[in-house]
Amino acid sequence: MARAAAAEGVTAIAATPHVRDDYPTTVERMLRGVALLREDFAREQIPVDVLTGGELDLDRMWELGPDDLPQFTLAGTGRWLLVEMPYRGWPLLFERKLDALRRMGMDALLAHPERNAEVQADPGRLAPLVTAGLRVQVTAASVDGRLGSKPLACAWALLDRGLVHVLATDAHAPAVRETGLAAASEAIGDAELARRLTVDNPRSIVAGASL
Repeated sequence: MARAAAAEGVTAIAATPHVRDDYPTTVERMLRGVALLREDFAREQIPVDVLTGGELDLDRMWELGPDDLPQFTLAGTGRWLLVEMPYRGWPLLFERKLDALRRMGMDALLAHPERNAEVQADPGRLAPLVTAGLRVQVTAASVDGRLGSKPLACAWALLDRGLVHVLATDAHAPAVRETGLAAASEAIGDAELARRLTVDNPRSIVAGASL
């Protein structure tokens, strides 16, 4: 997967293991995993940096507490936390949880909302949250149609509304959404926008800056 990403021009990958009840990833396990990947990539001469992170179920937020939570932020800056959007239903007390994150000094980047049935039915529902500071990440395989017609239509509805800030692979394994960032960037059909979603905004996230 790393070699394929490097061949597409990717220079850094954020390792974002699930942090939820069925994947109760600890900070220590995440940090150790990233260290091992970095060693392996160096040994294999793969020119891709691996950054720390996690994909958080907001229900786990209270269990992790203020000390562990910032370590799951993307690149460990303490600023941007990748938050998992469920495939069905609207998260309970979603707005309050996002507000609580902001009070702790963290901003949320919402992963794959285009695959959520509620957002598919009403993409504009995310607009007030984006106005309040939420940022949105869509999956490359949604944009180029590999995940089917509903995620495709919703991803483009969000793009048309200016509600997308990051394009990411959500790659899990060689056979599960393997990379494909270049094809999705080309499918956007707007080189400036594609660069913003894959280079400029991710660079700001890694720096802990605003988008």
